[in-house]
Parts: sequence; C-alpha cells; structure tokens
Amino acid sequence: MTVRPKFQVMKITDAAADKVREIVGRFDPPLAGVRVGVKNGGCAGMAYTMDPVHTVDPADDVVTDKGVTVYVDAKALMFLLGTTMDWRATKLSAGFSFDNPNQVGACGCGESVKLEPAKGHPASHAH
Repeated sequence: MTVRPKFQVMKITDAAADKVREIVGRFDPPLAGVRVGVKNGGCAGMAYTMDPVHTVDPADDVVTDKGVTVYVDAKALMFLLGTTMDWRATKLSAGFSFDNPNQVGACGCGESVKLEPAKGHPASHAH
C-alpha cells in the first residue's frame, strides 16, 4: 500500500518564514510557532488572526515550510486551504498578508474579508 503524502494546507513565502522565525526567536524559551486562524468580525464578516503558540494544540493542522512551523486552527482549516502566507512591508505599513483562493470579498479598509469554505479539494474531506 502506498502512503499518500499529507496535503499542506498553506504555503509560506520566504519573507513570511523570515518574519515567523524572528517572532519565534524573540521569546525565551522560543515559541513552538504561530497559529493562524479566522474570527468573525469587521464589515466584510471575517478577519485573519495570528497568535503565538506556547503549547501545541493537537487539533491544529501543522505546516512546516522553509524551516518554520505554522499551526492552522482546526476551526479555520476549510477557510484557509490553498492560502499563501506572506509578509509585506511598505513605507506606510508592514504585516502578514494572505493570498487566499477562498476569499470572495474584502472591506475597503482591508481589515476584514469575506471567506467561503473550500470546495472539492482532496484535503477538504480529511477532517
């Protein structure tokens, strides 16, 4: 029997990996990683969340990419399938951004998004 490799929920750019590595290293002892999720809020309906992970939640999906670990909140999994996490800095702002194929809209200020659960993806039936 052939074991299929586990589908990776998110991709992480080099810039995002560098920033996660920097954040994790600020803590003593270092964090296990960061947790990405979504919450209800904002004028478009949902907002991305990111929290430090001191203790790993076994329900989280684990993404290990470019030498960093990002945990995906199990409740957000279907909203984040296929997302690429990036770090962008301009003269006026800096922050993590999410290129998400499940995003169907966003508010004008960029603080919240409208997301739909992923459909028809092999990993969408994994949990």
